[in-house]
Amino acid sequence: MIPTKNKKKNLEATVEEMRYFSISYLEKYSPSKQQLKTYLLKKYLKSSNTKSKKQDLIDLIDIVLTDLEKNKFISDKYYSDTKAKNLIQRGSSINKIRNYLISKGINNKYISETINKITEENENQDFFSAIKICKKKRIGPSRPDDNRPLFYKKDISILARSGFDFETSKKVMDLDKGEYLKIINLL
Repeated sequence: MIPTKNKKKNLEATVEEMRYFSISYLEKYSPSKQQLKTYLLKKYLKSSNTKSKKQDLIDLIDIVLTDLEKNKFISDKYYSDTKAKNLIQRGSSINKIRNYLISKGINNKYISETINKITEENENQDFFSAIKICKKKRIGPSRPDDNRPLFYKKDISILARSGFDFETSKKVMDLDKGEYLKIINLL
């Protein structure tokens, strides 16, 4: 039989070890709370030296995560804002940003705050992001005028796969070369 004193000591050592792994992971990456939880869970399930139950591990990981969150090492709100800014700079649509944040386990409250902040700053964010995609992939208005009608459907589908709705895609595809160049110079 395992004495309870030894078990408690083992759990305290595991919590300290989890904190150490969490902080070293946070030094390299800036993960969301869910990503860090997944990392720790995988790390401890792979290791053979832990003989505790999965639920006990999850409880210990939750304790470590709440401690890190209380000390402001991780913040889903900050993660949501910074990732959204990075994705906007790359030309991602609002739908793509929303789906990305959902896949990273961010709370819906933080996602809606981030999306509202984006739309308040720039009402036509999807339009400008679509223009960035056109420039990056050399589609739509950035194509030579001779080839634009030939590749119209293909270009619309590229924009659709990037998360833009049909109205935005059509609006971007119908731009004249001159207007497109003016907008590119502004971006």
